[in-house]
Amino acid sequence: MSHAGHEHDPYGNPADLEDYLRRLEGSERAGWQKPDECVAALGLGPGDSACEIGAGPGYFALRLARKAGHVFAVEVHPRMLEILRERISKAGVSNLTPVLALRDDPLLAPASCDLALIVNTFHHFPDGVLYLRRLTRSLKPGGRVVNIDFHERELPVGPPPEHKLSRDAFLRIAGKAGLRLDREHTFLPWQYFLELRPA
Repeated sequence: MSHAGHEHDPYGNPADLEDYLRRLEGSERAGWQKPDECVAALGLGPGDSACEIGAGPGYFALRLARKAGHVFAVEVHPRMLEILRERISKAGVSNLTPVLALRDDPLLAPASCDLALIVNTFHHFPDGVLYLRRLTRSLKPGGRVVNIDFHERELPVGPPPEHKLSRDAFLRIAGKAGLRLDREHTFLPWQYFLELRPA
């Protein structure tokens, strides 16, 4: 899933969407991303509402929808949302709402989510502190922000190191946005998996 050597659109996604989707959703990714284990670790139930930020074609959002009562799939790329809508229709899912957002604002209603999930996306935000503050407004009391992202070193997958944000750098940004680390999972080979709550 390396970004190296590919043309990108204004949203940071490769211009060749079909190739990008193949790499994004291939069986190879499932081996290291462990999406079902990640979703299970979130402990969502039918009474919970969740959102995925940077949902793309729904790699996580469709899985979240199997667990949570309702899911918002937040995406800034209109073409990705078209693909996601097709997949929602094909899967017959009725509890997943696509949301066309801005790069600096998820455009979610206040107190609408128990969980906000961000996977491999945070480095695309122009102002991480501002984004997290806006995202935190969408949390219900007791809600969580979860960030899963690549460790900042050379890895066989993911973007080059200069496009990554280390765990500690992310936590500093989260702290400035009023979030504190609540729980950490360590079963992913190349990524950190952090659960945060408003301080």
